[in-house]
Amino acid sequence: MKLTWYGHSAFRIEVAGATILIDPFLSGNPSWGKSWESAAEGVTHVLLTHGHDDHIGDAAAILNHTGAMLVANFEICMYLVGKGVSDKVINPGNIGGTVDCGGFTTTFVAAQHSSSAGGPGGTNVYLGNPGGLVLHFAGERTLYHMGDTDIFSDMALINELHQPAIGLVPVGDRFTMGGAVAALACRRFFKFETVVPCHFGTFPIIDQTAQQFVDGMDGSGVDVVQPKIGMAIDI
Repeated sequence: MKLTWYGHSAFRIEVAGATILIDPFLSGNPSWGKSWESAAEGVTHVLLTHGHDDHIGDAAAILNHTGAMLVANFEICMYLVGKGVSDKVINPGNIGGTVDCGGFTTTFVAAQHSSSAGGPGGTNVYLGNPGGLVLHFAGERTLYHMGDTDIFSDMALINELHQPAIGLVPVGDRFTMGGAVAALACRRFFKFETVVPCHFGTFPIIDQTAQQFVDGMDGSGVDVVQPKIGMAIDI
């Protein structure tokens, strides 16, 4: 499996038969600082954890350019269809459900957060429940993108049901759990082999580094990977 982090919660996952973008906040992402085109090259799937602008990001443009499959909750799928995305590319689901994505499956699991997009006149458009995404691949380790979330005890059930080996974990505080709490979640509820911290350093009001998470994971035996932004790594 090849993984590229673009800053914030945006990841590209490359496996046999699929190239996946998760939460493609790219052109407006100060950590990435570039357009979306290079990140979207060859993409077959776009997966979204929830509806906030810093997660939907460039999804509509990428989907229209690539014809990739959209995997998201029903509300987000319909919202993007309203933005011009073809209804032929959507593959909707919701918390507890698993969808076949062709070559892998995605299970929608709970997250403790919110989900909306900005509307006219300062209003917000409801975009369903926030979630995490568990990706099961043939011949690859199971990956869990937590989305934006706090710690919650039902993480133990997510581990029991799916046994993810790779965790993409928000650590930036204020809008998600901070690094120390994220480390507690990983150590108490999961048996990860590899974790990648995310959702930090993007904006001044969230933690600028993942150091609290790294410190909290010390001695756990879990491989904490901090990839350079935009650099693909094997994981």
